[in-house]
Amino acid sequence: MAVMAFRDALNLALREEMERDPAVFIIGEDVGLYDGAYKVTKGLLTRFGEWRVRDAPISELGFAGLGIGAAMVGLRPVVEFMTWNFAILAMDQIVNSASKMLYMSGGQFPIPIVFRGPNGAANQLAAQHSQALEAWFCHVPGLKVVAPSTPRDAKGLLKTAIRDDDPVIFLEAELLYSLKGDVPEDPEFVIPLAEAEVKREGDDVTIVAHSKMVHVALQAAEIVEREDGISAEIVDPRTLRPLDLDAILDSVRKTNRCVIVEEGWTVAGFGAQVVDDIQREAFDDLDAPIARVTGADVPMPYARNLEQLAFPQKEHVVEAVRQVCYTSSSS
Repeated sequence: MAVMAFRDALNLALREEMERDPAVFIIGEDVGLYDGAYKVTKGLLTRFGEWRVRDAPISELGFAGLGIGAAMVGLRPVVEFMTWNFAILAMDQIVNSASKMLYMSGGQFPIPIVFRGPNGAANQLAAQHSQALEAWFCHVPGLKVVAPSTPRDAKGLLKTAIRDDDPVIFLEAELLYSLKGDVPEDPEFVIPLAEAEVKREGDDVTIVAHSKMVHVALQAAEIVEREDGISAEIVDPRTLRPLDLDAILDSVRKTNRCVIVEEGWTVAGFGAQVVDDIQREAFDDLDAPIARVTGADVPMPYARNLEQLAFPQKEHVVEAVRQVCYTSSSS
């Protein structure tokens, strides 16, 4: 076990999988000579050479398509987007080619490809670079969607994603790249997809959160326990599609209350699907309506004070918990 940053855990996963399987290669903007925009691919060009660490031109549609073609003939590409905001330019390849090729070929062409990069807001990157787009990709059959919240999960889930025979959307929160934590150094350490984890045990309310919202939820849980005596359980799905619904339902049936926290927008957000799943499968177990905490339904402002108002904060989660537990003055 070693303590390392989130970005270094991703780097270790990439290095181990490239050493394990010569079919794995990386392509994207600045992944080679520059060591990656966020240094996730640091040192890999020196170790593996330019045929396996390929700097691409600024053409997301082009190099995403190249990766899909390579996957069709047996390679295992890892396609890095400098930000998932830029992946919008590659949506045709991701949605119309990667997700559908296995189905449309009658099972002849599996697409073992990982699309990865930073998702969501950082600090003052403004509206075009601060979008949490996981709900878009969760909407598409044929894609698997992963959003780790810790360095340990980042390593274990990325290794599993690279070994998977289906296209995986791997969403890394930009604000988590410097987060440090314990990471197993075992090169065979992997975490299965579609397996949630309880990040904090509790009895009074379930908080479902993924990616960096897990850390916002953890802060809120400490506050409500200290100030209100409310014991909050935090469930991190880790894989958003396919979703480990059983883990969420088990927690809700124990606590009888639920708050869902996500960075993305409210309308048609990922949390809306979770609400539907819970009310269909565990309606009689609920003692209060499910609450959602989301980003504001606006383009992300550039100004720091406005950005903080638009981004889900621990105070928002605290208020939602108090509402579902009927301890809020507005309940």
